[in-house]
Amino acid sequence: MLSKPGKTNWSYPTRVLFGPGRIAELGEAAKGAGFKKPLIVTDPGLMKLPVIGTAKDSLKAAGIEAGVWGEVLANPTESNVAAGLKVYTAGGHDSVVAIGGGSALDCGKAIAFMSGQTRPMWDFEDIGDWWTRANAAGIAPVIAVPTTAGTGSEVGRAGVITKEDTHEKKIIFHPKMLPVVTICDPELTVGLPPYLTAGTGMDALAHCLEAFCAPTYHPMSAGIAVEGIRLVKENLATAVANGRDIDARGNMMSAAAMGAVAFQKGLGAIHSLSHPVGSLYNTHHGMTNAVYMPYVLVMNRPAIGDKIDYLAQVLGLKGGFEGFQGWVLGLRKEIGVPHTLKGLGVPDASKADQIAKMAIVDPTAGTNPVPLTEANAKALFLAAFEGKL
Repeated sequence: MLSKPGKTNWSYPTRVLFGPGRIAELGEAAKGAGFKKPLIVTDPGLMKLPVIGTAKDSLKAAGIEAGVWGEVLANPTESNVAAGLKVYTAGGHDSVVAIGGGSALDCGKAIAFMSGQTRPMWDFEDIGDWWTRANAAGIAPVIAVPTTAGTGSEVGRAGVITKEDTHEKKIIFHPKMLPVVTICDPELTVGLPPYLTAGTGMDALAHCLEAFCAPTYHPMSAGIAVEGIRLVKENLATAVANGRDIDARGNMMSAAAMGAVAFQKGLGAIHSLSHPVGSLYNTHHGMTNAVYMPYVLVMNRPAIGDKIDYLAQVLGLKGGFEGFQGWVLGLRKEIGVPHTLKGLGVPDASKADQIAKMAIVDPTAGTNPVPLTEANAKALFLAAFEGKL
């Protein structure tokens, strides 16, 4: 039975204003959160669209004058964050309203986080208890407004930032990076082109799938992951084919947020291999995840076979693991995902060894169901490059 999302308020894991038209409530939400002079952080593409003007108008109606910085890169870097932080400091801002896809949300959260820190950003990478090094009182509050349905960064406590000198994607983490309010308005995703709808949707699927398969114990996240996968199955192809289907768009926004909640349980090789490919070749993160997905499923099968059999049963797919894998392959083809990294624009396999070395130290590698090694990481890259399942 298809879910029909309406207007509702959520308090897990943060306050979420969900439903069509909720962007109009941004000003009152910011006022209620104590925002006095926020900086809107977004990307150059969104700067040309009405959503930024709508956001500014809503804030102004609540008596809040906001600044705007619209230079977030598709894969934000340390210098990109520093540039935004310079504008934040010079403008005397006290908060951030991050509007956009995962890049804008991650960059906005990083700017708010770094606004009160004196140590380098990399001192707060998501390793052990490094987050405790931060001056928690100096972290500015964030309101997140996603305009895509993929990363789930709007309900996450971290940001992914590329370290330019090593081309590594690093996860910067602190509990207070969680937005104080999130506005999930599916009307903001209606204009998203089919290619980006497909890529961001597959990112949401990858989050839910890897979280469900991770070997850690977290039944709440596991249950959320299963429902997120079901929502993707029933809505992603529709959202790609008909971007004005507000129910499909709303359900995909739900799936994206659910994926980010679920991956508290862990991620895996899809992400740990996607991160270095994205940083080295600037490929779209969700599309890169989508390309890797069936190859990683095959490698992990000895450890996840029973879980995927169960998942196939829940989703009404016949044939257990093969049925689920067949659905993934069919969905990718239907929505225009390339079968290979070569088809995604990776020119050759010359960096296979480098990518394997980067993958095994990626923070997401530790919860892959099958231990990730240089050998099997390289084999996965080569399989996905050539299309050999």
